[in-house]
Amino acid sequence: MYKHTYILKYNYRIMNKTTMNIVHSSLDMQELRSTEQLLLPLNKFSTIEEGYDIYPTFDIDGTIYAGHDELVHWIINNDTNIIIDGFSGVYWEIFVGKLDLLLKEKNIIANWINVAKALKETAHIEEMLSDYTGGNDPLFGKIYDGGLVEFFDEQALAYFQPVAGRLNIIYGTGASLAGWDGALLYLEVPKNEIQFRSRSGKIGNLGKNESASPKIQYKRFYFIDWPVLSRHKCQLLKKIDLIIDEQRIKEITWCTGNTLRTALETISSQVLRVRPWFEPGVWGGTWIKKHINSLNKAVKNYAWSFELIAPENGIILENEGLMLEISFDSLLFFNSEAILGKAAARFGHVFPIRFDFLDTFNGGNLSLQCHPSVTYTANHFGEDFTQDETYYILDSTPDAKVYLGFREDINKEAFRADMENSFHNKVPVTVENYVQTFPAKKHDLFLIPNGTVHCSGVNNMVLEISATPYIYTFKIYDWVRPDLNGELRPLNINRAFENLRFDRKGDAVKETLLSRQEVISENEDHQLISLSTHPDHFYAIDRLEFDHQLTCDTLDQCHILSLVEGECISVKTGDRLQRIYYAETFIVPAASCSYELTNNGEGRAKVVRAYVKDEYC
Repeated sequence: MYKHTYILKYNYRIMNKTTMNIVHSSLDMQELRSTEQLLLPLNKFSTIEEGYDIYPTFDIDGTIYAGHDELVHWIINNDTNIIIDGFSGVYWEIFVGKLDLLLKEKNIIANWINVAKALKETAHIEEMLSDYTGGNDPLFGKIYDGGLVEFFDEQALAYFQPVAGRLNIIYGTGASLAGWDGALLYLEVPKNEIQFRSRSGKIGNLGKNESASPKIQYKRFYFIDWPVLSRHKCQLLKKIDLIIDEQRIKEITWCTGNTLRTALETISSQVLRVRPWFEPGVWGGTWIKKHINSLNKAVKNYAWSFELIAPENGIILENEGLMLEISFDSLLFFNSEAILGKAAARFGHVFPIRFDFLDTFNGGNLSLQCHPSVTYTANHFGEDFTQDETYYILDSTPDAKVYLGFREDINKEAFRADMENSFHNKVPVTVENYVQTFPAKKHDLFLIPNGTVHCSGVNNMVLEISATPYIYTFKIYDWVRPDLNGELRPLNINRAFENLRFDRKGDAVKETLLSRQEVISENEDHQLISLSTHPDHFYAIDRLEFDHQLTCDTLDQCHILSLVEGECISVKTGDRLQRIYYAETFIVPAASCSYELTNNGEGRAKVVRAYVKDEYC
């Protein structure tokens, strides 16, 4: 028999049974997650509030269950061999310790096997990943293209075998690699919660036996752990018997794999919203606080809202009020063609477009920055498209502006010398001596193809419509200010100067980077307005303005939309009706074929829409 020991791998300490009992009787979520953001509630009915919904749900037909007791009952009645696999960030020993206690209360002594014991030595893993971790670079690495099995000693995996006549449970990230026949359970943790847990110092990276600073851990998550584990999840999706949402450690929710797959099939052709998440930042403002009532108002500011950043957002499934969150990319893994339509041939399982908010109302300027070229991104970071952006001005004050493109008289050497001097000697720079500024008015669109110097100024609420890559920001100047932890943020002057386009200057900026808005069609009830984008942008943007009702065809494209003016609209796809409030982002999959927009408020409603251009499909 394999002797079970309580090793809290991600907390780096041994826990005896007494300690485990204490953990389960008095779990303190404040110790297990470092954030002021609220934990997803168990029940949707406790969160219902008029206006912007921070917990949007998709109501499903299958049952969602709550609690470890129900899960133990299912385990006992379904198989003698149980495989519990899952994503990074799971508090494995807390989870299995709770199950073990409940089994023992039923006089069942399980044979527990921790698959992490078959991981290769940390030094071996670090050597294997050395070309991908970015060395001393604090922010960037390269996307690892290998598989999860490469982290394990296959002989050690083969050694783990079930014991006849016992309830055998193998658990941990990669447990399914042991090749057992049995019921497969999969634990999900949302990406925002993984980061909150990382900041608490309680979790580690895949295959590492010690913790690291949250920034270093995030770099490893982004370039190695998450790509590897997402591929692994994609392979398991059709085999999963239970999916478990572990983010509420004391109040898990779960459903069967069949319920999950049926839900994914339904969602693939219906309007939906992903769960947004919000973060403070050094330049953060007050607009989000003022307009989104359900958020924790004690937070210093809100700089970002991840409205739709596919690698990090989730979808909340709901049944009779109980909520279960799964990763948004599960939808792409299940059927990317239904979601992306003709663009699936180009992007596969990768969702191509993101929407996010940048709030500088009563805050500060963003850093002066640029983004890498397609070639640079592929060669240095292993991604096959880059961070081409736009700023859609959702709201602004009369003094608001956007920094965009160089002045006609730009001197590259003088500009770099000033940036370097500022970095080394903490000397402020008059940015306007080098970079143009433009007034920012509500519904303006600024075009920011890769290589363009730019940033949002104070008193803008920016809806950033962009290609999905979202971390490749090369900061050139950050206004000589400390971050929320009192430290200067790292700059990327060398990388920036390897990518800056100094030909984007003077009048050429006005001609090519300020979007032109043209009415394409109209009648007494609506207008369709095209917002021109740059040739480097693979996506198109337009705005639908209507008084009463409007029907649109997807034309085999996924549409990403946001209500940018108006109180509330309804969106209908098939039999599903979704209410959308001001500033909410929503998705209409290509397989929906068509959708109907109805204005539920006073005055004209305005919806901005993005989709992949046909020539990029």
